Amino acid sequence: MEEAVSNTKSMSMIVTKGSLDWAYPPFILATTAAAMGLNVSMFFTFYGLTLLKKKLDLQVTTLGNPAMKMPMMGMHMGMPNVVSAIPGVDAAASAMMKNLIKKKGVASIEDLREAAVESDVQLIACQMTMDLFEYSMDDMIEGPELGGAATYIENATKSDINLFI
Repeated sequence: MEEAVSNTKSMSMIVTKGSLDWAYPPFILATTAAAMGLNVSMFFTFYGLTLLKKKLDLQVTTLGNPAMKMPMMGMHMGMPNVVSAIPGVDAAASAMMKNLIKKKGVASIEDLREAAVESDVQLIACQMTMDLFEYSMDDMIEGPELGGAATYIENATKSDINLFI
C-alpha cells in the first residue's frame, strides 16, 4: 500500500546566531509559517543554540553592523565600528534595543519561543553543539529534541522552504 502524500507545505531553517537582533527573524518566521498551516522545523546550532536556553540574556553588538541605526533625537543614528571598542557600548545598545522593543509592543523572544512550542514547531538542538559547549538538556527549555546534521538534512530535503539564519 502506498503512503499517503501530504499536501501540507513545510519549512525548515538553520538558526546559527544567538544575539537579540538575530533571534527575532527565525522565531517570527517560524510562528508565522506555523500560523499559516506549514509544518516548521528549526535546527539550532552553534550560537543559535543559546536561544533554547531557559535563561536568556540576549545582547546586540554594534560591531560590524553598519545598518544598525537607532531612532534617537528625532533621527536615525548609526554607530561607527570604532565606538564598539568602548566598554559598555554593547550593553547600552542592548538596553536601547530592549526599551525600543518594549515601547513598540513587539513580543519578546521568550514569548515568541513559547508561541513556537505551542504551535508545534519542531525545535531541534544540535547534539554536536550541545557537546561542544557542554550544555545538557537541563539547560534548555521544555520542548526541543536532540538531533544532528542528518536530522536537519532529512527535514530540509522534504521541505518546501529552507532558510539559513
